[in-house]
Amino acid sequence: MNRRRFLQNLALSPAVLYGCSAASRDYYRQPEFGEITILHLTDCHAQLLPMYYREPAVNLGVGDSKNAPPHLSGEQFLRRFGIRPNSREAHAFTHLDFTSAALRYGKMGGFAQLATLVKSIRNVRGPGKTLLLDGGDSWQGSATALWTRGQDMVDACNLLGVDAMTGHWEFTYGKERLSENLKRFKGAFLAQNVVLTDEAAFAAGTDEAALFKPYLIKQAGDARIAVIGQAYPYTPIANPQRFVAGWQFGIEEQRLQALVDKIKKTEQADVIVLLSHNGMDVDLKLASRVTGIDLILGGHTHDAIPEPIPVANAKGRTWVTNAGSHGKFLAVFDLRIAKGRLQDLRYRLLPVFADLLEPDPEMQSLIDNLRAPYLNDLQRPLAEANELLYRRDNFYGTFDGLILEALRTEYGADIALSPGFRWGTAVLPGQTITVEDVMNQSAITYPETYVATMTGAQLKAVLEDVADNLFNPDPYYRQGGDMVRTFGMRFDCDPRAGFGRRINSMRLNDGQPVEAGKRYKVAGWATVSAPASGRPVFEIVGEHLKNRRPG
Repeated sequence: MNRRRFLQNLALSPAVLYGCSAASRDYYRQPEFGEITILHLTDCHAQLLPMYYREPAVNLGVGDSKNAPPHLSGEQFLRRFGIRPNSREAHAFTHLDFTSAALRYGKMGGFAQLATLVKSIRNVRGPGKTLLLDGGDSWQGSATALWTRGQDMVDACNLLGVDAMTGHWEFTYGKERLSENLKRFKGAFLAQNVVLTDEAAFAAGTDEAALFKPYLIKQAGDARIAVIGQAYPYTPIANPQRFVAGWQFGIEEQRLQALVDKIKKTEQADVIVLLSHNGMDVDLKLASRVTGIDLILGGHTHDAIPEPIPVANAKGRTWVTNAGSHGKFLAVFDLRIAKGRLQDLRYRLLPVFADLLEPDPEMQSLIDNLRAPYLNDLQRPLAEANELLYRRDNFYGTFDGLILEALRTEYGADIALSPGFRWGTAVLPGQTITVEDVMNQSAITYPETYVATMTGAQLKAVLEDVADNLFNPDPYYRQGGDMVRTFGMRFDCDPRAGFGRRINSMRLNDGQPVEAGKRYKVAGWATVSAPASGRPVFEIVGEHLKNRRPG
């Protein structure tokens, strides 16, 4: 696999995508290859409209992950993948000169633009020769998704033509609403690694523990494609367990190997695909240990990787990818299949530039109708951004800073904490911050805030626990996400240190050390334990922005 093939295909390919503007035909034209095309999107976080999303400036890896995909950013990322600086692709894949590049190249993503691109590729391929897979985190992340409890995204995914998906944040609507959404969803929801707990199975009087269809066999042309679903394995830990009470999640490596072996033996599948929401570090380790999987199409960690990573295992190799987030990218796998197996492949991670793709009229009409009842609330102005507001980075994001500032002001707290979520769109300097922008950072089903008294030792324990989730040397113990954000205190973090020794030099903003035995007033939101009782965070942030003095 030539690491520069991504750009070469975009620049040199002779085939024409139908239904696109002249500019997009020049940019998105591709050579025909193989017989089957698999399309993959993931982690769109309910962003129906084109938006800005800044990739991380800091994405640290530890152990074997250090300075290797996906833990690359900025110039290092450009060099590794042969991407020209100051190009469209440099803007799509990195944080470099983000504001000026965003003004030059415009917004990215949007389901109407995605629909145009998907239809174009399907037109080139012909009927029955494409498969559209969604890696999850599609039904959460916006105001309209929260207010419709995911229905807006179910309808949009149906119109886009998603054949199969797996999940993570989809579970946070609760079991009853998830069931309703899945009945409405026209594709297949796949999850081999979610089952009833022994206690729940006993109470239900059933020996059948499986909760969802584990895999799908899709006939695509003359080939049989097996797609196995791998939902987020840490859902009851990273999100409130009450939403999935009685359900058991996990990586389930042995169960996955048995399922792959069964599919090979009984289903005569030519290609086996794992549609994963593990996170890329977990997928890379999994690929080295489970044999027989041809492709792992990954999500959760929002890594946009422009070439697939080959991983050797005991019986061959598996190609591992991750397709970014927020609708910024559409991954395209063209497969050449013969003699019952994958012979060759070509991969492109296509940036979805909104200014190069005419919005699909049918999808745009659906989006307009879905948003119409909420439009006045969504567009209500709150303040003007006096700097680039973004979230994604290992340790801090400026939009997180606003949330923390609002919490500390609301509760008169010494310290404020905010989860290291990776979803959330960016706002450029000088632009108006709207209610929709705030909701894009905070639209969850447990947005309530809290204020509590914590000792310095308890604060350190919280930070150490999150740091271990992010920097554990064993990828199977990395749950994704970024470091918890803090306001009112600072700390040093050594990712290479062992558990309990990563967080040091904890000090308040006035320079005073955070003392282990001293008690501090702490505000926060999105607690995963018992439900909090404070006002939703988006109400507090909205009021804070309205009352905040410029500058």
